[in-house]
Amino acid sequence: MINIDTQNLNNKKNLLAFSAGIDSSALFFLLIENNIKFDIAIVDYGLREQSKEEVLQAKALAKKHKLFCHHIQAPRFYTHFEKQARDFRYGFFESLIAIEGYDTLLTAHQLNDQLEWLLMRLCKGAGTSELLGLEEVNRRENYTLLRPLLSYTKEELLSYLDTHQYPYFIDESNSDEKYDRNAFRKQFSDPLMEKYREGIKHSFEYLRKDKERLESDFETCYMHTDLRIIKLHSLTTKAKAADLALKELGYLLSAAQRKEIEKEESIVLGGEWVVELQDDLLYIAPYMITNMPKKFKEKCRVKKIPSKIRPYIFKENIDLSLLIPHS
Repeated sequence: MINIDTQNLNNKKNLLAFSAGIDSSALFFLLIENNIKFDIAIVDYGLREQSKEEVLQAKALAKKHKLFCHHIQAPRFYTHFEKQARDFRYGFFESLIAIEGYDTLLTAHQLNDQLEWLLMRLCKGAGTSELLGLEEVNRRENYTLLRPLLSYTKEELLSYLDTHQYPYFIDESNSDEKYDRNAFRKQFSDPLMEKYREGIKHSFEYLRKDKERLESDFETCYMHTDLRIIKLHSLTTKAKAADLALKELGYLLSAAQRKEIEKEESIVLGGEWVVELQDDLLYIAPYMITNMPKKFKEKCRVKKIPSKIRPYIFKENIDLSLLIPHS
């Protein structure tokens, strides 16, 4: 039996990231069974003929259950498909959240996805916090990202759908091993999950508790779009705090970059992000260069805001009085 935690869903305006596949279909019907109010959003990448049928099913389900279905056609991505598709997808979801005022975004990631992520990060070099990656509750600046199915396997979700004769599609592109995640799924995570499901479930429960203890050494003090200010209770957690914050912002650190962050107080990553330490405060923002008035720079100096962070604050017109005072 599958039970989802509805505590963060009641009396909220919820948006479900829907694909009509096994995972999101299972979450769709679980929300219906629990009388949770929500709308759905689906992206058509136009890579398969079946995708048109999936959109039609999404619209039909929404109409039947009196929900609103948001739909968008993605442009064609010719390189780095997985990253570009993800960026486009979340950009679409977050625009809906901003326009329609949704409180939560629900995604149907499940235990198999969690294991795939762990194995992929394990092969690239990662610590406990980075290995877990997917969290059940992730509070963003303007909404909360929820993953209610992380404790259940794809097999359990499929059994639930078949038992209740609920409709779903199987995305054949998920078996294409030219994508790293699919290769890890077919060669490693699926065989492991099939043989050691209960042990893997318990291990993730223990790892989540360990992660909570590890992350008690730092906290996000200020958040504005792509700016993060993190208070470090222990300077040894600098790289870990930066890694988690950047992951939320869509940038994954390499093992070499984490080592650089541990050694340096100011670093630019890939020409995209800047990470700067000022005593016990860690600043993270997009890297940019721009002319700033002397008066603004002087205010930043008094506020002890690191120099490479200032251009983003200036560009975004962030009120300096709202930033966490240095202590």
